[in-house]
Amino acid sequence: MIALKTYSRTGVSVTQFVRLLTLILVLSGPLVRVAAATELGASVYPVGVETVLPGLAPAPGTSMFYEFNNFYQANTIADGDGRSAVPGFHLRVGAVAVKFTHNWGVHVLGGTLVSYAALPYLYEHLDGPFGKGEKSGFSNPDIQPMAVAYGRGAWHWWYGFDVFTPGFAYQKNDLVNIGQHNFAVAPTGALSYLPGHKSELSLKLQYITNGENTQTKYRSGSEFIWEYDAMRNLTRRIAVGVNGFYYQQTTDDRQFGAQVGDGNRGRDLAAGPEIRCHWGRLALIAKYQRDTLVRYRPIGNSFWLQVGVPIGKGE
Repeated sequence: MIALKTYSRTGVSVTQFVRLLTLILVLSGPLVRVAAATELGASVYPVGVETVLPGLAPAPGTSMFYEFNNFYQANTIADGDGRSAVPGFHLRVGAVAVKFTHNWGVHVLGGTLVSYAALPYLYEHLDGPFGKGEKSGFSNPDIQPMAVAYGRGAWHWWYGFDVFTPGFAYQKNDLVNIGQHNFAVAPTGALSYLPGHKSELSLKLQYITNGENTQTKYRSGSEFIWEYDAMRNLTRRIAVGVNGFYYQQTTDDRQFGAQVGDGNRGRDLAAGPEIRCHWGRLALIAKYQRDTLVRYRPIGNSFWLQVGVPIGKGE
């Protein structure tokens, strides 16, 4: 047996270095969470986006328009032990996305029927010992054809089913990619508790099951996502609090039917401050999230600016 030499600057074996390099060669994401442990660092969903009254649906017969702006930067990508995997790793992502939600006013199972669709556009720049790359384009559309929403006093919640379609700018041989080249489905639900309209406790849960990338025959593992926020009104117009998410990949990545490495199961726990301001019917939100307890993902900082505008007067 031939002994493997170590990579002279890091003490990493050739086998380990190739594996880590493969992990990050194709970075992509639907909005900004660009390097989950799934296929070569991607998820169809922008983890951390839904931390603003996620359980509150528009009133029957009305709609909501949302616009999301995000900047993400990371100078470290973690391996399976949470240590820095690649020296000289630098990732920068800018993103803008729009989302439209409509309550049809149709009564179903004691609630009302709600649908939404979201489309993100990204610019990504990656710099590392393997080279540089950049790309911009539309990522994975997120469509929820049907959800059932409820409102009972201070409690607001809904449950439904999301469908993610392949991104528009994927090329398997590119160093940087926007979006995943697979379909995915996710049972999804959210809850917001608004006692006295002075405080808010909210969460959103979903479980994403990924289909196969037909270009690479790669099937990313399933993903559990919990997003949350806790807010307190300082005035009638301004609320402050905390927000974040927990991400855990629950099944292994597979390619050509075989397990990839040790499964590449990603993990991330993020938290940070959030501030929400209201001017008439317009809501402005600024928030920050910092990655911690990371496995097979980049460790970085995410900055968000979001806008929400109600449309229509309802029933």
